[in-house]
Amino acid sequence: MRFLFEDESFSFETLRAAGFANYGGSDLGEVIATVRNVAEGDEEAWLREWKATAERVHTIGSRALADGHRVSAREAFLRASSYYRTAEFYRRDDPANDPEVKLLSGLSRETFAAAAELMDTPVEAVCIPYEDTTLPGYLFLVDDSGTPRPTVIFTSGFDSTLEEAYFAIGAAALRRGYNVLAYDGPGQGAALREQRLVFRPDWEAVVTPVVDYALTRPEIDPDRLVLTGYSLGGYLVARAAAYEHRLAALVLDDGLYDYHDAHTHMMAPFLSEWVEARWDDLSNPVTNLLMKSNTQLRWALRNGVWAFGADSPADYIRRTVDYTLEGVAQLIDCPTLILDAENDQFFRGQPQRVADALTCPHTLVTLPEAEGAGEHCHMGAMFRFHQITFDWLDTTLAPAAQPAN
Repeated sequence: MRFLFEDESFSFETLRAAGFANYGGSDLGEVIATVRNVAEGDEEAWLREWKATAERVHTIGSRALADGHRVSAREAFLRASSYYRTAEFYRRDDPANDPEVKLLSGLSRETFAAAAELMDTPVEAVCIPYEDTTLPGYLFLVDDSGTPRPTVIFTSGFDSTLEEAYFAIGAAALRRGYNVLAYDGPGQGAALREQRLVFRPDWEAVVTPVVDYALTRPEIDPDRLVLTGYSLGGYLVARAAAYEHRLAALVLDDGLYDYHDAHTHMMAPFLSEWVEARWDDLSNPVTNLLMKSNTQLRWALRNGVWAFGADSPADYIRRTVDYTLEGVAQLIDCPTLILDAENDQFFRGQPQRVADALTCPHTLVTLPEAEGAGEHCHMGAMFRFHQITFDWLDTTLAPAAQPAN
């Protein structure tokens, strides 16, 4: 699906931004007006236009709040948060030390926090103990009754942020009576940008402390914990569920069996061989040349170098080797929903590999391009994705019928 751009990456990221309109993360007219001044593949124009829109909408929110219009302020702050994240997306030359990345990321967090204070349902910023530090999170609650409810623990992906969790799953869950505990793990959001924590393959070391924290909260039903992963998070939570067995269900959006294979299957065989042989004096110049003409590749490899703590594109690709469910998929024991996008440009074929490897009860659902749901993580079809996910969860978590006397 091409949406307003022929450039595959710009098209997808614009669709991603527009798709969050379902839950207040954008307004379609604002999206269209923003990108009409962005040429194909022009990353500087992308930042300029999305930043301008974010600042304009941020100002609307601030004025509305000052005038006592809480709903209008909340709506504007939510959109501004999403637009600031979108503006920063391609700024990857030196993101760890780039003041513009720091500014835009901080504003995305700041505007979302302002919106959270104005929501109709309780939202609590939390700090989750993790090793010798903490991970930032949000606990979205259905209400303030203290009633234990089924709760989704949400893990985002390769480039997502904590604030995006509200649009990706939080709002949909709350409407259906589910709490959501979302967090930035290593390599994600503020944990990467502020704490400089990078991705790790043994994600059980991340999820187990999150589950530990969840079980301290009286609002969370310990028997109805759902672990959900988004994009790369589809691998991360599957790996964690192989070792964390306090879960009632697992949702993979989408299924990802081998992250390394997802890279190498798109590479020329000679280039894969050079990377594996550590002939970086040969592989990196070739990769850099390819990156110049391909927005998707340029962004993905630069983001990977940063988020994985790598020294170069070749080093990043080698670091993905350990991100596989080989030898651990059979350890997952909770019911699992595996989502698949028919036209997934990143993980095509991976959900089927996950389904083939699982021995627990599992369901594989492919959402088709013909329904507008065939893009990676079903961008642009969030209502359909949430309908499938939560209908399955409602059934899976329902109490077993008691035999008649």
